[in-house]
Formats: sequence, structure tokens, C-alpha cells
Amino acid sequence: MPDNEPGEITELLQLWRQGDEAALRALMPVVYKELRRLAHYYLRSERPDHTLQSTELVHEAYLRLVGKEAVPQNRAHFIAVASRLMRQILVDYARSRAASKRAGGCRIALENADALAIHGDVELLALDSALNDLSRIDERQGKIVEMKFFGGLSAPEISQALGISRATVDRDWATARVWLHRQMSRTAEA
Repeated sequence: MPDNEPGEITELLQLWRQGDEAALRALMPVVYKELRRLAHYYLRSERPDHTLQSTELVHEAYLRLVGKEAVPQNRAHFIAVASRLMRQILVDYARSRAASKRAGGCRIALENADALAIHGDVELLALDSALNDLSRIDERQGKIVEMKFFGGLSAPEISQALGISRATVDRDWATARVWLHRQMSRTAEA
């Protein structure tokens, strides 16, 4: 991605928020590129035979983004919103597949991973459930996991999006990984 795109997205989002329709037209191709990057990031950790294609994920996320009343404030906020939407789309898709298959059991290794490793619909559903539980306990940690895993954001980008220090992001990410690993291990044993 060219270096000017993060600033370009933020600038265009701000102009759009001020009512500039030309900014919205200019924003769409740039946002589409960012959504494709996110979709590729998401789907590379999915199973190889996943039937949802990146183009479908991008289009669904785009439709949901356009339908939202609140315009993201900057690139990091945009990524956070898009990450949440793509997570919802993938979880909805996994739920519908799991409902038709009624598969069971899951196992996710988090100990040595910098990002969560998901291999299948059941694991995605288990992660979603654990992440929802984590968000109820510690909303900030839930947002950090979502932005890092589902959005592919770096610690500095998450720091900027949430308005917290990089050290806090790193500490919360480490804590959340341990918590999620423990929760997911319990789910796998059940």
C-alpha cells in the first residue's frame, strides 16, 4: 500500500464528514483497496476450501459500512469498524455452515503465535464466543484483539485508534491472548 493512503483515507473521511460528496466519490476506490487488503488478511487464515471469496467479503463489508450512519473519523477508526463488520460477516457465515453440519470440537494454539490461528468455522465460532466474553470483562482488550486479529492493525495503529500507549496495547494483547487460550482450551475439552 502506498505511504500516502493512510493520510489520504483520513483526509477524505474528514471531508466526507463535513458533507463533501466529491470526497465520498474519491474515497470509495481507496477504501475498496483497504477492504480488499483486510479481506485477504482474514481469508488467509481460513481453511483452504472456504467458499466465501474475498470479493464477496469486501462487497458485504462495503454495503454494511455505507449503511452505517456514523462516518469513521480516520483510517485507524475505519479499520476498526471494517474489522468488526468482517468479523461479523465471517462469524455469521461460519454459524450458518456449522448449523448445517453440526460439527464439534475446536482447538486453537495461542502460546507462540503473534496472531491467533484459526482453522475452520468451529474455531472461528469459538473465538467469537470467547472474544465476546472477553469484551464483557475488559472491553479494551476485546477491541485490541479484534483490531489486531481481524483488522491486521499493528500495535502503534491500535494505540492511535484507541488513544492509549503502545505499552498498554502490548500488555493488554499479551493478557488477552493468555485469557483467550485458557477459554478456548476449556471449550475444546468440553
